[in-house]
Amino acid sequence: MKISDIIGDLDEQANGPLYQRLHRALRQAIIDKRLAADDALPPERDIALDVNVSRITVRKAIQALVDEGLVSRRHGAGTFVAARVEKSFSKLSSFSEDMAARGWVARSAWLRRSEGTVSPEESLMLGLSPGSLVYRFHRIRFADDQPMALETSTIPAYCLPSKEAVGTSLYEALEQTGHRPVRALQRLRAVLFNENQCELLGVGAGAAGLLIERRGFLPDGRSVELTQSWYRGDMYDFVAELNAGGA
Repeated sequence: MKISDIIGDLDEQANGPLYQRLHRALRQAIIDKRLAADDALPPERDIALDVNVSRITVRKAIQALVDEGLVSRRHGAGTFVAARVEKSFSKLSSFSEDMAARGWVARSAWLRRSEGTVSPEESLMLGLSPGSLVYRFHRIRFADDQPMALETSTIPAYCLPSKEAVGTSLYEALEQTGHRPVRALQRLRAVLFNENQCELLGVGAGAAGLLIERRGFLPDGRSVELTQSWYRGDMYDFVAELNAGGA
């Protein structure tokens, strides 16, 4: 791949420092999908020779793309255009299942697992009596070692044998005990990540995200899951199929 064949002549770009012009040209190529998801960028020295700029210029331009979440560096492999995930609102599936469907390996980094009595808000949302025991799970979700989301889940203790029962997939653990949700209510809203969330997800300060609040139900109507997921806004598109009433 020759970057010059994709972005054209930098002299035709808008005014500004050379690294900004290269950054804008590469950014537009990604937006226009002339550089597709998972495409590997050539090494910095090859780009520098190709477009006749210094390696420092290339490094600064690529770092700006990294900061925006448009490309990612994979240790020992190179720099790749970040892949976006399309998450359907019409299908109740787990993060692990979504990633497996795309050929990616899902894993979790545990921030903490805990057990305790239900809070007033959890009691209301889960339909539990005051004093009921719940398990709480706080994780960073990864796909192919790329941090994708932060997730916090509260599960009634009767649904799992212990808080250690959850491995990679919460839904898999719930399915094993016969308590996997079959229906859910979800709410999506745009958020700005705080400093701690940005650090955990490896995104720039004040990055935009998508917060999904989900309540899952068993066939008999009992609530078994209360989950908040903070997804990277640069990695996710949420889609829903809509039908006209009466169709």
